[in-house]
Amino acid sequence: MVAGYSNEVGESFRPVVPVKVVRATYGVAFAYVLADTADKSWKMYKKGGGPKKVLLETGDALIWQTLASVAIPGLVINRICHYTLRYLEKKAPKIPHTPRKMAAVAVGLVSIPAIVYPIDLGVTLLMNATYRKWYHT
Repeated sequence: MVAGYSNEVGESFRPVVPVKVVRATYGVAFAYVLADTADKSWKMYKKGGGPKKVLLETGDALIWQTLASVAIPGLVINRICHYTLRYLEKKAPKIPHTPRKMAAVAVGLVSIPAIVYPIDLGVTLLMNATYRKWYHT
């Protein structure tokens, strides 16, 4: 589960680490997505799901995890840190650049727990209204 949050941590640290480090955290997060997708697919197969059910379960897990664990949280944390830094540059210009960047990192990190549930819920609602609705008909 912790690996699923690696890109959010990477995005939080974007102001102070090389971009290669941030990209590597996305690699870890996508590895988690693929592992979870494989796990859910395997469980569906073991329950006796035929090829169609296994494929649908695979698609569901892959789409849900990609959106809820990587794409949306990464974007949200990226924007939180970006706008925190911009705000501090405008409102607190006397604070040196490095402490401002570290403050943006801190805001990003403390934001992670607050964004998880709303994003998970939103992605679940989206999946229920689209993909899951389509394959249940």
